Formats: sequence, C-alpha cells, structure tokens
Amino acid sequence: MKIALIDSGLGLLAAAAALRRLRPDAGLVLSSDPVGMPWGPRTPDDVVQRALTVARAAAAHRPDALIVACNTASVHALPALRAALEPGLPVIGTVPAIKPAAAGGGPVAIWATPATTGSPYQRDLIRTFAASVDVTEVPCPGLADAVEHADETGIDRAVEAAAIRTPREVRTVVLGCTHYELVAGRIRAALRHPGLPEVTLHGSAGAVAAQALRRLGDVAAPAAGAAAAAVAEPGELTVLLSGRRASLRDAALTYAEGRLLAAVTRVH
Repeated sequence: MKIALIDSGLGLLAAAAALRRLRPDAGLVLSSDPVGMPWGPRTPDDVVQRALTVARAAAAHRPDALIVACNTASVHALPALRAALEPGLPVIGTVPAIKPAAAGGGPVAIWATPATTGSPYQRDLIRTFAASVDVTEVPCPGLADAVEHADETGIDRAVEAAAIRTPREVRTVVLGCTHYELVAGRIRAALRHPGLPEVTLHGSAGAVAAQALRRLGDVAAPAAGAAAAAVAEPGELTVLLSGRRASLRDAALTYAEGRLLAAVTRVH
C-alpha cells in the first residue's frame, strides 16, 4: 500500500504521522510546494493549478490514494483534483473538525488562517454542524508561516495573540489549518486557565488518515491493524519539494511528527 499526501508545506506531516502510526508498512509520498507556499492568500485559480502540479508529481509515483492534507486546497481544488485523477486514484479531502467539536456542546472556537476565517466555506460548515452552539472564529495571522519555518519566536507570538482572542470560557478548539496540529501542545498550554478544565483540541489528521485507509479497504480496527503492520518492514518515504526528490527538511524534524517519520521510515 502506498498513500500520497499534498500540501503547500509542512502541514501534511500531521496526517502522514497518523498514517505511519496506523500502518507503519505503508509507503508514503509527501508532495509539497515550498516555492509557492502559503496557498491561503493566493487566488482560487492559482491554488487549483498549484495543487494539481504537486498532485501530479505525487501521482507519478503510483500511490493507491491521495490525501489533500490542506484546508485551502480542499476548499478550492478538490473538484479539479478529483476530475483529473479519479477514478484511478482516490482523492480524500480535509475538512475542519467542526462537527465533532460541536457535538460536545459549546462554546467552540475555530482557529484558522485569516483567509479562511469568516469565509463562506467556514461559515457554511458552522451553519451545518454547529448552529446550536456558540462559535468564535479566531484568525491566526502568521501562525502557519511561523510553523512552516520552525520560527520559535513567531510561533509563540502568533499562538499568544490567538489565545488572547479566544474567549476564556472556550474549552473546545478546532484547529482549522493542518499546520496548527504540529504545535498543538503549545496551543493547549496557551489556553490553559487556572480552575478551568484542559482545553480539547480537534484536528483533522487522524480522521483523514482513517478515511484514506477505509477507501483502500483497510477496515480492520486501528489497534489490530497497527499491531499487524508493526511486524512488517517499514514503508518507504518519498519526499517531493515542488516536484523534485528531496529529504525531509530540517524544519520538519523540529516537530514530533517529522521525527517519527524519519525514525521509522526508509527514505527512498
């Protein structure tokens, strides 16, 4: 089994690490666009073309499925990607985890890029899945870029600013950008208040990884599947940066997800 993931940058690490935990034997193709990132501020047409470019680069390595591990690309490029690649290559998009977050009751905050915050797409998800709870949309300017470059000071500054904009009573937060999952621990710490329960963070990495495996017919219980796969030879990792073979970037190795991939994967 081989699964490809695309994103503008390091945001795909979270879903890739989730796949590695569930199926260590699966090959992974990580195809990103560091030359063009971030995709958020780009026009929808530009996002479509860049997503198609990195997806085709990944498809050349003959994966069994492709994950669009980026909220921006899922919003703007998913129909084009499916039209270009399916049915031969199943394409799985990423959706912010608003539905499971709202299921626990409110209030809920959604941390997202400035381009996504207040967008028709996000507002539609809120109306559909969270109409009965209080929702605060929290823009996080600079956070994805700081995560991408492993800018410790920039991450701390952006997280602190977003935490200040998050109502104190909020104990459930949706991470509406895949980059944010790489610094979930810092976000949780920034939202900690004495006397209040620990905040619950809802990302999309685990759900999209499980969905990709289901699309490929891997319907075993996650624990059983991981246990069986653990005895198999680790799957290969192929890294593509703007279409060219590369190694995991140093910035990726500053995150637990990147170190996991490097530790248990044969780089091809």
